[in-house]
Amino acid sequence: MRQAYEKRFPTCPQIPVFLGSEVLRESRSADGAVHVVERSCRLRVEAPRLLRKIAGVEHVVFVQRNVLNWRERTLLIEAHNETFASRVMVNENCSYTVHPENEEWTCFEQSASLDIRSFFGFESALEKLAMKQYTANVKRGKEVIEHYLNELISQGTSHIPRWTPAPVREEDARSQAGPRDPGALEADRPCSAPGPAPETVITDGDKLDADYIERYLGHLTPVQESCLIQLRRWLQETHKGKIPKDEHILRFLRARDFHLDKAREMLCQSLSWRKQHQVDLLLQTWRPPALLEEFYAGGWHYQDIDGRPLYILRLGHMDTKGLMKAVGEEALLKHVLSVNEEGQKRCEGNTKQFGRPISSWTCLVDLEGLNMRHLWRPGVKALLRMIEVVEDNYPETLGRLLIVRAPRVFPVLWTLISPFINENTRQKFLIYSGSNYQGPGGLVDYLDRDVIPDFLGGDCVCNVPEGGLVPKSLYLMEEEQEHTDQLRQWRETYQSASVLRGAPHEVAVEILEGESVITWDFDILRGDVVFSLYHSKQVPKPGPQEPGAGAGGQLTDKGWVLGVDYSRVEAPLVCREGESIQGSHVTRWPGIYLLQWQMHSPPGNVACSLPGVEDVLTALHSPGPKCKLLYYYEVLASEDFRGSMSSLESCTSGFSQLSATTSSSSGHSHSSPLVSR
Repeated sequence: MRQAYEKRFPTCPQIPVFLGSEVLRESRSADGAVHVVERSCRLRVEAPRLLRKIAGVEHVVFVQRNVLNWRERTLLIEAHNETFASRVMVNENCSYTVHPENEEWTCFEQSASLDIRSFFGFESALEKLAMKQYTANVKRGKEVIEHYLNELISQGTSHIPRWTPAPVREEDARSQAGPRDPGALEADRPCSAPGPAPETVITDGDKLDADYIERYLGHLTPVQESCLIQLRRWLQETHKGKIPKDEHILRFLRARDFHLDKAREMLCQSLSWRKQHQVDLLLQTWRPPALLEEFYAGGWHYQDIDGRPLYILRLGHMDTKGLMKAVGEEALLKHVLSVNEEGQKRCEGNTKQFGRPISSWTCLVDLEGLNMRHLWRPGVKALLRMIEVVEDNYPETLGRLLIVRAPRVFPVLWTLISPFINENTRQKFLIYSGSNYQGPGGLVDYLDRDVIPDFLGGDCVCNVPEGGLVPKSLYLMEEEQEHTDQLRQWRETYQSASVLRGAPHEVAVEILEGESVITWDFDILRGDVVFSLYHSKQVPKPGPQEPGAGAGGQLTDKGWVLGVDYSRVEAPLVCREGESIQGSHVTRWPGIYLLQWQMHSPPGNVACSLPGVEDVLTALHSPGPKCKLLYYYEVLASEDFRGSMSSLESCTSGFSQLSATTSSSSGHSHSSPLVSR
């Protein structure tokens, strides 16, 4: 059975979704009776295209651990997902054992569990899909094993003799008794698991000084203290390079609930990342460009009421799109990393200053001015990447996040980013709309009154830059962009369209339930256009399309009557050449919504037969027979949009009122178009 099972690796044509595997770790016991193999397996995602697009992956990675015990004649298999592990946990266990009454029979047991914490609002659909695929895979797994058993028989292997221990020479015994990988054959078991286990036993030499713990680390249980010692010792024995401080190691243990193996894996990946990108030298080598210093609206500002360093970010005043186009995504990421490095340094300083362990910092985010411009899709993708990098490498460094003056558009942004934020981190978010941050229950509960910034009604002058729009003259030209992949990704995000004179470009969006949110983002490359949004109960039939144009074209029938066959739900917006427009619309009814761009023609001057100066200038700057634009649109389902609000822990702060206003059940639509000139 074991030989038949091993034939599935590294690839298995009989399982099309199995793309391949690689061995991560492999070990054998001294007598050769126990063989442990840990593999990383890639599986193709068998899911609807929409779900794959939202998840952003075409394959997922599972880690599989096989323990073959020749002496006991057992094969135990454990598997868990590595992809989306913070949102979905899949655990599977299989065992092959000899039947107690008939040695010619093999007993097979299989069990699996699925725990969906959050998955972009598609939790129910994912659960049904997983159950369907799991049932099919159980049947398929049996067929594959039978296939390879028949293949072994056809090759002449029909019986494998019982295992007997090989004689061990004295010198081999001495060499095998030496040091070994501490996690080679031990079961993957959390340090907090009950019952006696080697990693939870503390001897007198394995204890930390009580004063040291109280002064620098904070309260630790004996089990947690043991985990810290075990992980530090393992690093000293195996890690080549600078050993991180106990405070640093402790953050990773806390992030993985003191599960020693998971914390060790997370920490090792982070140390490798730090070495690859020379993050340890970042504060000495990184000097932000002058443009970032002027327009990046963030900076350090004293500390909170608990002594944590306080960082203020005026996100609503910051032109994220302009900054990305002026300095690039990599420079922004490096700046964010430098903020996190500085935060750890300040925590160490405050620990010494206040005489108690301070391992995290507080962030105050002011969202006044947040609008659809901040939802520029490449900017959101860059934000998600930064969140992923920070969560992987700076766990448990954020003590509290205070979000104030959250506007109506915030739920759209929260819907897009919240699935990528760890649940433990989300518990630290406190969100206030309007002026709810003032008075009892507001900022005064977390900041001393003489620290509250002046722009939030306090008396303290805050020197954080005010941000503002980055002039387009400072944007990098394409030939100046160092990161061609970034430009390619931006282009792939958007669709191009040509707007012909007398033939508008239209895109149909089907809405299945009343309250959904349609968001749009487009750049006018050539000419002036008029943008409108319509609603129709009937599905339009696409007409002929210009070669090379993106999906769309004119969809409305020329015989349709406005107000009868379709209705306008957004007032027309004139968009000039070179402008960037972002907006959203909360739908009122199900049906078909049409995004329309048509060429803008200024009204003719009928009062005079001779052309005026403006007419001549208009003719000189006329784009000719067509205008060009790049556009992107997205639909947020009603369940996702409302759920992004009600799921927050801080609804008592008044944010529930914001939720009710934004996704009003009265049915009134809301749009927030923004023009960047």
